[in-house]
Amino acid sequence: MVLYLFFLLLAMTGLFWLVTIPAKQRVAFLSTAGPVLVILTGGVLTLLRRGAIGFPLIIVGISWWRRNRSKRPISSKESQKSTVRSANLEMELDHDTGEIDGTVLTGRLKGIRLSSLSAEEILSLYSDVRSDPDSISLLESFLDRYYPDWRDHASADDYRSQDDTSGFANMTEQEAYQILGLEPNAAPEEIHQAWRRLMKGVHPDSGGSAFLAAKINAARDILLDQDF
Repeated sequence: MVLYLFFLLLAMTGLFWLVTIPAKQRVAFLSTAGPVLVILTGGVLTLLRRGAIGFPLIIVGISWWRRNRSKRPISSKESQKSTVRSANLEMELDHDTGEIDGTVLTGRLKGIRLSSLSAEEILSLYSDVRSDPDSISLLESFLDRYYPDWRDHASADDYRSQDDTSGFANMTEQEAYQILGLEPNAAPEEIHQAWRRLMKGVHPDSGGSAFLAAKINAARDILLDQDF
């Protein structure tokens, strides 16, 4: 009898607490702890020789727990990104989507994201950094992807083709890891996987960037050379 009174008091206390907490917290608690409480209650009743009630409660609790578990979103790995840096820009390449964006590192637009600028503002920035071949190539990559007709609004003297690879010979191992979005000492297979994933998004044959493709190829070659 005392045991029954104890469980009754415990149940009333729990119900009072559930009623007083905010609705969102109540729903979240019932979703996670509800199945456990039902299973425990069924277990206690079964131990007290009330299996006719306790055993069905255990079955209900297990079914509830399985249903909640099936509704949980599958956790996905954080989107992997690569970084390509020049004197004036830092560009990011998303491995999953192939999208690119960048941050201006110098001048009047320092700290501004390219995605927040208009085509006219980017062309103005283009004129500001045209003494830096790598920055120009990165800007052309961005413009070609999001403003494919940008050359129609610029004079022939304001742009050049993306064939400058002068900075590749001086690429460091650390820069190569950043370009491929890898941690130092990555295994050769990880290097190949990152290279293949990135090339799908930036290969010129798929409407991507010749300059970025060359950068990615150079990064792969540098890191694989380190392994031999």
